[in-house]
Amino acid sequence: MRTLILLALVGIGAQLVDGSLGMAYGVTSTTLLLAIGTNPAAASATVHLAEIGTTLASGAAHWRFGNVDWKVVARIGIPGAIGAFAGATFLSSLSTEIAKPVMSLILLGLGIYVLLRFTLQGLPARSDKPLRRRFLTPLGLVAGFMDATGGGGWGPVGTPAILASGRLEPRKVIGSIDTSEFFVAIAASIGFFVGLSGEGIDFTWVLALLIGGLIAAPIAAWLVRLVPPRVLGSLVGGVIVLTNSRTLLSSDWIAATDPVKTAVYVVIWVVWAAAVAWSVRAYRRAKAAEAAQLLESETTSKEPEADSVSA
Repeated sequence: MRTLILLALVGIGAQLVDGSLGMAYGVTSTTLLLAIGTNPAAASATVHLAEIGTTLASGAAHWRFGNVDWKVVARIGIPGAIGAFAGATFLSSLSTEIAKPVMSLILLGLGIYVLLRFTLQGLPARSDKPLRRRFLTPLGLVAGFMDATGGGGWGPVGTPAILASGRLEPRKVIGSIDTSEFFVAIAASIGFFVGLSGEGIDFTWVLALLIGGLIAAPIAAWLVRLVPPRVLGSLVGGVIVLTNSRTLLSSDWIAATDPVKTAVYVVIWVVWAAAVAWSVRAYRRAKAAEAAQLLESETTSKEPEADSVSA
């Protein structure tokens, strides 16, 4: 029962992150599942089975509020499903001794990417331009493969790439990525069933993650008002980097000594704290600039009124 409660909390936390950033449900939940000793392929399969329900609910909500570009969903979702199926069957064929450090290495890379992206840049600016199939098809293939082999990656790869292209407004980027992830989750789940024959998948764990995600979905919209996406991205990126560094340092690939582990952890903590502090300061500067701009516009709009009264 304690494990199921923990998994439900993992699902809640991961969905809160995903709902606020448009990414990192799979990366966050898979990282935490690996941390409690879950088999890598089974961890990714568990997360993707739970995501069938969470992405369906999320996609329906985004569709209701007009946040979905169905052309983008089709152009990235179909190749994404193909890449996810290939990634799932590839991961299932690896032994646990190889798969765990490989997955941790992928997650570590994604964690570093999320940490740097939100610490240094925040969310890219908005600009509306058409998205081409030649851009979305390879992006979907790569993101789908990364998502299945790393237990997450659809959002961290797809969302920033489309945002950075400046060709779709942010709300539709997040809505389209979340909606298309439903097809990726189904394809990855089928791939894991083919590769694992259902072995190692605990459906009570899937249900616990799903319940947690469904509980958190409406809360995420409230959370984003309190925790700025830039700060949350730095926080989550640090968690992912720290957790997967621990896994890699303890693996047979590296087998680091305790002094080396301690030194690496200290460096990570220092860099992580500096990144969060930088994000907080950048957010405050941005808010101060917005307030100053708003005050200036209000002052400018009042000057003509004063001139007309004096006249």
